[in-house]
Amino acid sequence: MSTQIPPPYRREIDGLRAIAVLAVVLYHFGVSGLQGGFVGVDIFFVISGFLIGGLLWREAQSRKTIDLKRFYMRRIKRLAPAYFAMAVAALIVGYTVLLPFEFREFGKSLIAATVYLSNVNFFREAGYFDSASEDKVLLHTWSLSVEEQFYIVLPILMVLLMRRPFGLRAVLWASFALSLIACIWMTQRSQPAAFYLFPFRAWELLAGVLLAIETQRRADLIPRSPALSLIGLVMILASIALVPAGASFPGWHAIFPVLGTVLIIANGQDNNWINRALARPLPVGIGLISYSLYLWHWPVLTLSSYYRGGYSGWLETAFWLGLSLNLAYLSWRFVERPVRRSKITAWPTFGAAAVFSAALVAVGGFIFTKDGMLDRFDPPLRTHIEASADFLQDWSRCTVPERGPLIGLEVCPIGPEGEAKILIWGDSHVRALKEGLERAAYEADAPALLIWRAGCAPVFGLIKDETSATPVQDAACTQANAQIETALLERPFARVLLLGRWGYYTNGGGVGLDAGNRVALEVLGFDGLQNAQFAQGLHATTRALQAVGSDVALLRAIPEIGNYDSRQVARALAGNRLSANNLSAATTLPLSAHKARTAGLDPALEAMAKDGVTLFDPAPFFCSDTTCSALHGGKAQYFDNNHIINSAAIRIRSLFTPLFALAAQQ
Repeated sequence: MSTQIPPPYRREIDGLRAIAVLAVVLYHFGVSGLQGGFVGVDIFFVISGFLIGGLLWREAQSRKTIDLKRFYMRRIKRLAPAYFAMAVAALIVGYTVLLPFEFREFGKSLIAATVYLSNVNFFREAGYFDSASEDKVLLHTWSLSVEEQFYIVLPILMVLLMRRPFGLRAVLWASFALSLIACIWMTQRSQPAAFYLFPFRAWELLAGVLLAIETQRRADLIPRSPALSLIGLVMILASIALVPAGASFPGWHAIFPVLGTVLIIANGQDNNWINRALARPLPVGIGLISYSLYLWHWPVLTLSSYYRGGYSGWLETAFWLGLSLNLAYLSWRFVERPVRRSKITAWPTFGAAAVFSAALVAVGGFIFTKDGMLDRFDPPLRTHIEASADFLQDWSRCTVPERGPLIGLEVCPIGPEGEAKILIWGDSHVRALKEGLERAAYEADAPALLIWRAGCAPVFGLIKDETSATPVQDAACTQANAQIETALLERPFARVLLLGRWGYYTNGGGVGLDAGNRVALEVLGFDGLQNAQFAQGLHATTRALQAVGSDVALLRAIPEIGNYDSRQVARALAGNRLSANNLSAATTLPLSAHKARTAGLDPALEAMAKDGVTLFDPAPFFCSDTTCSALHGGKAQYFDNNHIINSAAIRIRSLFTPLFALAAQQ
């Protein structure tokens, strides 16, 4: 039976692995000065391509064949045992601390990671650099999936073309160039796709593969030089320190850590101080456990910070970092290395991997289908958990007209089929109220139409600059409002309801948990402070609609419970981090504070009422004579500090009965 011929052991490559894994781990743990620490993954890709690609090329050239069965057996022995151990440990801890909607997503990611589709799964969700990534326990497995997808393609390609070495090299070089160009191009258009998906990352692995092939063919291809090693090290360290996270990566920024790694590996056998330093026992030791350290550090970080609600300081950070290192050593010493060195043959290896994989997939599927197993938690906590999940609606009836005055804008019918005589226009509060509005529309047998855009107030001539939106989104708001103005004045609806987070726009920002969100507004045709411009602009919008025959209504502000967020409260209660007094403070607001928040718009609202605008006030549904609350009858009513949930929207639907009843009679 043919055997794969291992390359000679090179200690400096394990030292290079140490740089890569420490960059990633310390970056994730928030160590300052390492804003580009995530490029450690790119270093790993090059190293992996060099070692595995070199092994396959050596075997193909010496034996004129590649033993695919043995190759995949070695891959499974190398990767699977430590992954299974980490996944089981994360599953156990996740069961005890993760809330249902997060545990449900963990179940889905467990399936994806086990079948090496983790990168595709996370591409379809929020990006790697988003704050939401901190709750994804298996996010780090995306890079393992990229590698394994690559190693499904590469050996098969080499088998098909091994008798044509020049053709194989030409295909690999062409693939490298196309992947690199596609990566740079796609980063500008869809950064998550360029970051996560195999075709746009293949060039990094191919850089290592091509280095191995070309240097095996010609050992003196790249001259041994301390200067080249130094340039490579500077490129790597500069990338770790300076490459910015976010929308510009990978793109052309990834070239620097990749090229730096290529230069160091190419000069790895030169007897210079860089290689001697990389070959010292400490970096080599860290490099040996680098795979296990990469596997274990992220679940330790995410689950501990989740349970603790963040770290108290650098001492606690050091503790969890130390735990990651210890778990990595134990994983390497008692799981990874023994299995890798074992004499277990191919078919038992494949069988064991299949059994463990099937078990994890089954468990992940069970968690997902059971919606994260809500029954794990006591009833007082469940209401906040349920609120965090009661914010999804069915938008399948929405369409984007291809012609007419609303061309290109998403419009969403609610209520029975038929011509809509009612338009409900606003920001994300339209979404929050959708279930209540739709129920009221059905009960009145009155078709209606929704138009909404997050952070975009229903005011003609609006120009905004919002910290939580991009310039493109801000400009889209202005453009959409102008188009809606033209449409509504040319083809008026019988009734129009305007609603929005009025306090946000008049005060210029959020409150409580989202106080950092700021919005600067101007309204064309009006001068003065933002509050005055917005009030005048909103009043002018209602007058313009009335002038073309629309009966206009406006929903007063929903009380903003500034310090409430169903997810944060649920997590804090689950972790015993919220006292009764703090829970009360998080779920209530003095009525006087609500009135103060909305006072800037009150004079304009009273003037609108005198002009015939109907005002609906939701505050009585959420406030007593003195206090507004996120709870009603012991049940949570809010998703976050300003959006109510579906059940609350349905509860207050009687507020909109006059809106639909009058339209149904017309």
